[in-house]
Amino acid sequence: MKRIHINLGVEDLDASIDFYTALFGTAPSVVKDDYAKWMLDNPVVNFAVSSSCGGAGVDHLGIQVERDEELDDVLQRMEAAGHGSEKRHDVSCCYARQDKAWIEDPHGLRWEAFRTHAQDTGATCCA
Repeated sequence: MKRIHINLGVEDLDASIDFYTALFGTAPSVVKDDYAKWMLDNPVVNFAVSSSCGGAGVDHLGIQVERDEELDDVLQRMEAAGHGSEKRHDVSCCYARQDKAWIEDPHGLRWEAFRTHAQDTGATCCA
């Protein structure tokens, strides 16, 4: 299954956690000093907020996958779009170990494709 990922930079993490908890009707599944994440099933989305991304607003978007084959498929699509990126293995990002790649759309909006394979103590990586 593929899941859309949205990561917002926020200035007030606690206020954002309160707001999105009310909006989504559920508490975040991960909360750290500078980060919170909701893994929602309806709508299917990995929604995160972080106070360490350098400002408020959309930091990046992404496509989260569950299997290596799905990640390879998304990476091929990135290359077909003319904005391919090298796959990085076992990266510490967003308090998880991931395999991933980053690209930018024609207007500079950053997208990532990633597969999470373990939890980690590493901080957010806004890029």
